[in-house]
Order: sequence, then C-alpha cells, then structure tokens
Amino acid sequence: MPRQITSFSNDTVKQLRSLRDKKARREQGLFLAEGLRIVAEARDSGMLPEVLAFSAVGGLHPLAAEIVSATEAAGGDVIQTTPDILAKMSGKENPQVLLGAYCQPQNRLADLNRSAAPLWMVAEKLRDPGNIGTILRTGDAVGAGGLILIDNSADPYSVEAVRASMGAIFTQTVVQARWDEFLPWLRAGPGQLVGTSLKTDTDYLSATYEQPCFLLIGNEQAGLPVDYEDECDLLVKIPMAGRADSLNAAVAAAVMAFQVRASWRS
Repeated sequence: MPRQITSFSNDTVKQLRSLRDKKARREQGLFLAEGLRIVAEARDSGMLPEVLAFSAVGGLHPLAAEIVSATEAAGGDVIQTTPDILAKMSGKENPQVLLGAYCQPQNRLADLNRSAAPLWMVAEKLRDPGNIGTILRTGDAVGAGGLILIDNSADPYSVEAVRASMGAIFTQTVVQARWDEFLPWLRAGPGQLVGTSLKTDTDYLSATYEQPCFLLIGNEQAGLPVDYEDECDLLVKIPMAGRADSLNAAVAAAVMAFQVRASWRS
C-alpha cells in the first residue's frame, strides 16, 4: 500500500524537492519527471521510478493506478500526498498528478552502437535546458539514436529539460562528452559529421547526407567554434528570408533533422 505523507518536513518530500538542484541530482543519481504522460512514457520504455508520488485525484486515473501498482511490484517507494506538497516538490503552482524520481542512465560514448540508427543528434554547449528537451523530442520524432551533448551543456536531467522532452528523455540515449573525446570516437567508425553554419554557401536542401549522420548544432549565441566547423565533413546553411540571420538552436535542429530524413526517401 502507498505511504500517506501530509507533512512538508517529511524526508521523502525533502529528497524529491532537492532533485530540482543539479548538485543533488548528481549526488543521488536521480532526476524528476512529472505528469501522467511522461511517467507513462517511462513505463512503456521499461523504466519505473525509484520513488513515485501522487495525489488522491491522480490515483483515480486507470493508467496512473497501473503505474502505481507496477512501481510497488518492482519495489519502488510509492507515496500518496496532497496537491500542495506535490507543488512544493515539483516547483509548479499547478502540479501534475504524478511525480517520479528516476535513476539517471550512465551512458558513455563507448556504449553507443552507431549503426542502431541512421541519425544522431549532437549539440555543443547548449545553455537552455528547454532547447535540450526539445531536441530530445525532435530526436524521438525522427527516429534518432540519441543526443550527444558536447562540452559544458545544460543538464539534460533538469526539471525543465525533462518537461520539454515530453517523455523523450526515456526513449533517447543521452551521452555527455568532451569534444576531444567525441571526435576520436566518431572517426573510429563510420559517420558523417554535419554542421550548421553561416559561413558556407551549401543549402541544406541540396546537400547529400550519409548514414549514419551526426547532426551537430552549436551554442545558442555563438554557434559552432571555427575549429569544430573545420572538423565537419559537411557544413550547410538554412537560408533566412527575413531579417533574422539564424534560427533558435532547437528549431534549427528540427528543420535539419527532418530534411536529413526526407533526403533519404528520395
């Protein structure tokens, strides 16, 4: 049976609330995911939470009840609490009816099977966790193998990134690596490194994309460093018809990813 928690000072409440902080996530190896849709996506991907909190109203939903039962059967800690305490843990005034704490996968470049998917997303020094989550969602939509975060990017397991991923954090493999680790790994096997840049005349619609394709998106403000561009097998440009000279990083990733996949159908 789920434990009943009605006190803000309860240790489990404090633990889940602490996971909004990067340091606590790193120390505990856990991250938060909220909402029935995202928690259900996790379950369907084979992941159940270590701790699951829900409100009385949330527990009435048939799918939520299934996830509660599955989490209990797997030995997870299941608690029923109030909407106010859920809000305290999630940091939202109008919290979702389910909140789970999940183990962070410890994926490494060496663990990746590059032939498992024809397309991989790669992002360099992204600062906005919302962009990371959106790129994960795009990766899921185009059947990418995962997202490789290069250098000092925002935390993909932050509440904001997980929320923006809409469950793709559970379907996409996420690896964090330095550039000097990624490049030797990439060159040790097949893979075309494609970068987006303003310094090329190659239109993204006319380029030839090979499989597996590693699509490299640069930092939101600075774009790709010159030496990173130099290592790309192909640089392409998305032409701008208006006054803006570039797209948001996550939007550019989506435009490129769908074009790469479309080019393989022709």
